[in-house]
Amino acid sequence: MTAWSTPGITRIAATDDLHIAPFRADGSTYGTPTWIWSVVVDGRLFVRAWNGTRSRWYQSAIAQRGGRITAAGDTFEVTFAPADSALEGQIDTAYRRKYDGSSYLPPMVAAGPQAATIEITPRATA
Repeated sequence: MTAWSTPGITRIAATDDLHIAPFRADGSTYGTPTWIWSVVVDGRLFVRAWNGTRSRWYQSAIAQRGGRITAAGDTFEVTFAPADSALEGQIDTAYRRKYDGSSYLPPMVAAGPQAATIEITPRATA
């Protein structure tokens, strides 16, 4: 697993503009970019699907394990993996801190989206 650079993850953490585009079934065509909330916990980037595991982008991310994101004005080639369930409480806290006051927050820290939490890492380049 490749880690985010400190300046890169700091910039991503400070913004609210992450768009995710997992590969389509062919494994090489990017899906339509979807705007989603993101949080950072201990230098690691996480996202959740509002519609839980039924979300199309979530299903593609889990099946294809790769794609790209656009965040903080940059585009990154990335890999996707299910989040470590041991981090669920820390991820919930990060969502509460970053999105405090939003009427969309309570559903994002509920069981459905929690089950659809993905860690995003930079894709290693050869």
